[in-house]
Amino acid sequence: MDVMKPIASKDIPLGKEWLYEVKYDGFRCVLHWEKNREIKLISKNKNDLTPQFPEIVAFCREKSESIKKLLPVTIDSELVILNNRYQSNFSSIQKRGRLKNKDSIQKAATNRPATLLAFDLLQLSGKDLSKKPFEERKKQLTSFFDKAEIRRDLWNRIGYIEAFENADELWKIIFDHKGEGMIAKRKKSSYRAGKAHQDWYKIKNWRLIHGFLTAYDSKNGYFTVQVYDEQEQYTIGKCKHGLNDDDFDTVKKLFIANGEKKGVHYSLPPAICAAIHTLDIYQGELREPEFERIAPELKPEECTKERLQLDLAMLPEIIDFANTDKLYWPDVPLTKGNFLAYIREISPYMLPFLNNRALTTIRCPDGVNEESFFQKHLPSYAPEFIKGIGKGEEKLIVCDSIETLLWFANHGALEFHVPFQHVNSNQPKEIVFDLDPPGRDEFSWAITAGLIIKQLLDDLQLRSLVKTSGNKGLQIHIPIPEGSMTYEDTGVFTQAIAYTVENQHPDLFTTERMKNKRQGRLYIDYVQHGKDKTLIAPYSTRKTTDGTVATPLYWEEVTEDLRPEMFTIENVVERVQRIGCPFQDYDTAAMDQNLDLVMNLIR
Repeated sequence: MDVMKPIASKDIPLGKEWLYEVKYDGFRCVLHWEKNREIKLISKNKNDLTPQFPEIVAFCREKSESIKKLLPVTIDSELVILNNRYQSNFSSIQKRGRLKNKDSIQKAATNRPATLLAFDLLQLSGKDLSKKPFEERKKQLTSFFDKAEIRRDLWNRIGYIEAFENADELWKIIFDHKGEGMIAKRKKSSYRAGKAHQDWYKIKNWRLIHGFLTAYDSKNGYFTVQVYDEQEQYTIGKCKHGLNDDDFDTVKKLFIANGEKKGVHYSLPPAICAAIHTLDIYQGELREPEFERIAPELKPEECTKERLQLDLAMLPEIIDFANTDKLYWPDVPLTKGNFLAYIREISPYMLPFLNNRALTTIRCPDGVNEESFFQKHLPSYAPEFIKGIGKGEEKLIVCDSIETLLWFANHGALEFHVPFQHVNSNQPKEIVFDLDPPGRDEFSWAITAGLIIKQLLDDLQLRSLVKTSGNKGLQIHIPIPEGSMTYEDTGVFTQAIAYTVENQHPDLFTTERMKNKRQGRLYIDYVQHGKDKTLIAPYSTRKTTDGTVATPLYWEEVTEDLRPEMFTIENVVERVQRIGCPFQDYDTAAMDQNLDLVMNLIR
């Protein structure tokens, strides 16, 4: 079948007759799910993608028997590999699509499984729904997920794309997560092949970057775009479209009249600057670039790699970012601009662990080597968009938005610490063990202790997650449903685990809180897990000399090769986009946690 395709638009159509969905960057795909357990994944170009995605097929077949009455179904969807809930990974899904070897495909499906994101239901129980209004088809899709007992989130192998009534609300989510864009769909629209309609529109979430033009290819009409990397010219890609005919011809003639000719190429020194819309830079090329305009007010020396990093980060305009060239980590060296870009890029993964909790920061306004101070109360000069709990000078900080996070980052907050409970709760929503060796030279002791604790937790049927502290140790997290345990319960439990580990290796581990009595051993900090006490948040930077980050890990990474300095603001964003976030289903893990054996132990 031919799929219905959205039409590109610069503007979002508004009104009560529209619904809005996230646009994901993947393979458009129709799922054909038959009664005989036959599963087909067919692309918009009618290519059979079924062999490349065995994890989707396995998920469907596992469900087939229990939902026989609902089959056959046909579901329009986007096949993606998710970075976060609202952003997919373009390069990863492309690599998956090119795989042909069965073993390679299965390995990829295990290491970084794909998700089929469903957004439209075209057939249910063999009945054609394509003539039904989109609003009705969406309700039927929701009902299908509920009847099939498929959780309506985005981390199943078949996920569900929610429809929003409010375009502004969804656009804010897309901007915050750096999603690809939005699809606007008319509620009353039937399903029609191709673009012969006025019912579906796509609006891209463009990044606006700045560079200078240094070459023109007379054969294909593309201009080479560069920026300065210190004193060197650095190519970021090519661009052709977006200028009106007069502007295009003017720039083209400048190159042909004044440029150095080599074959079909005409080259000029840096002089002509431009503002360009793009979705990203991938493998040295701009993705879907379009000129926004020629920018004569810009000087080439203003178009730098540092500015490009901040342009691509899409910093919110509500904050006045200044002094971005200030060195925060002189030894590395890394600047405030590098830090702001990191915080912006990592925010979709970090904010869920700050949201609805009282925030404590360590501020280093002049970098890690200069004066620093703790801040747990909302400063009087904070803008109105930052939320606080309490009154007057004792008002606690709540970091629940990208703007709040970046405001504190802009004011030199290099560490973000949070308690184990929500702001209005007296009960924990997680248990954490902090494994603190005397120095990085003894980091291997944290690995040993961490693996012992994991085995104990496995024996208690508890799911645990692990992260580096960002300094010299490891921290083990156990997500639990809020209200399932009190701090008295968790205190009994953490003490029992800590004493058990200490007794196994008293020469390496200790529960002694006083540093001068630890005799150079690793400290198993279970006392720190208490009401209103805090721990470094996942993905927070640390006040170290090398720009390290408190980084979530997969347990299989916890080997003798692991080192805390492996994870810095220079590589953690690339890491999480390449291999996924090990804490991505933290809340789901909490809901699914079986606490029976633990509570029996405590009692």
